[in-house]
Amino acid sequence: MGLHIESRPSDSPHVERVWRSRSSDVAEMTAVASQHWDLVVWEHRGEVLAAVHGAETRASRAPVPEDATFLGINFALGTTLEHLPPGRLVDSSTPLEAAAERAIWLAGSALRLPDYDNAEFFVRRLVRDGIVVRDPVVAAAVEGRPAGVSQRTVQRRFVATTGLTRGAVQRIERARRAALLLREGVAAPDVVHRLGYFDQPHLAHSLTRYIGRTATQLATDAPAVPLSLLYKTAGGEPS
Repeated sequence: MGLHIESRPSDSPHVERVWRSRSSDVAEMTAVASQHWDLVVWEHRGEVLAAVHGAETRASRAPVPEDATFLGINFALGTTLEHLPPGRLVDSSTPLEAAAERAIWLAGSALRLPDYDNAEFFVRRLVRDGIVVRDPVVAAAVEGRPAGVSQRTVQRRFVATTGLTRGAVQRIERARRAALLLREGVAAPDVVHRLGYFDQPHLAHSLTRYIGRTATQLATDAPAVPLSLLYKTAGGEPS
């Protein structure tokens, strides 16, 4: 019953995470804010559809088709589709046209749709064909390595490749980590201290904006409307 989500990390530098889900007896979900863009494929009543979903700057309600299955590739920060400017994708999505059975058109190429186990193979083709590219400056900044350029250049490249400022990316990531800690049973005052919020009202505002839940709702973990994907990142806690 509800929305059943499974995900795994990826060893590809272009991919943050791969996920899949199925819906049962649920009409909508709360889509939490995300700094990443996704390629999403779903099957409903024998029809296979696909779309590119941009970064989400706030939580929102989203419809969920009944008895549908979904596959998503969550792309790494700084990775972009060469033909789709990131700014056009923020808080929106672009449907992809079907090329044949279980295939789509993307940047003029007909591509067979990926599955959960071969997502990296699919992405490698996108990179090989120049459809997906990654900015090395943003990659270095995300990984905590010297970028070799000024902070102003890093900020400018962040906006160019994500559609978001670096500060917005950090605020979204902090809220997602706060939500995970609360779901694990960490008390709200401890979350405030651990993640550097000013106080509990500051935490509450962040959770409402980016997660669509209160601290109490996250701690009880019994929502009538399910949440979209939340997961632990490997990057540690934000400064």
